Amino acid sequence: MTEKFSQVARRSFLSRIGIGAAALGAGVAAAVPIAAAQTNGFQPRRHTEDAWMDAPKASHRIVIDSSSADNGGSALLFAANTLIANKTGYNLDPSDIAIIVVFRHDSTAFGYSDEIWRKYGEIISDLMDLTDPKTDTAPSTNLYNTNGYDSLPNSGITIDILARQGVQFAICNMATQYLAESIAEKTKGDRGAIYRELIANRIPNSHLAAAGVLAVNRAQEYGYTLLTAL
Repeated sequence: MTEKFSQVARRSFLSRIGIGAAALGAGVAAAVPIAAAQTNGFQPRRHTEDAWMDAPKASHRIVIDSSSADNGGSALLFAANTLIANKTGYNLDPSDIAIIVVFRHDSTAFGYSDEIWRKYGEIISDLMDLTDPKTDTAPSTNLYNTNGYDSLPNSGITIDILARQGVQFAICNMATQYLAESIAEKTKGDRGAIYRELIANRIPNSHLAAAGVLAVNRAQEYGYTLLTAL
């Protein structure tokens, strides 16, 4: 089998199982087994703000943490690989797997739509030290939700592809507030108005978490196994 044909075959296979893009490579990450929730009688307190984590009635749960521009893309690839492996190895559908991808710290801006990136891309680029590899300029779209960027750490797996498979996203509110403040300083705009603009333009299937680190914590209390994107 030629290399070219092999690549085409893998792309066709991924399309058939509903991923829709090539997730080439297995993606190595640090998996952390969850401790029993009832150790020494401990029962985590439930909060209505986290109820969305318990909504998927899936057989397996995994939360993927990211905190930088690069591992934000890796988190998307790992989510796709999780769906692929569960399908090929266990014949499980995406509805059987509950996945949360956490965008926090320097990956937070990927939780926002192209409209935000078109308007504030230069500011975000400076904050993240991120450029569009095709133009070597500030991105004008959310690169992890834009087709044609297979060389990035997400290997072409976009946010929309995963959202259609039921993957959910947790966006750090603390980092969002910092982002709003930074944009306000650069544009001489109103911080509150910019903050409201950001949260009104979140990516599909996303939830604003008080902090990304809390989303990682609460998800584990809801039985999600932690995978850290590298």
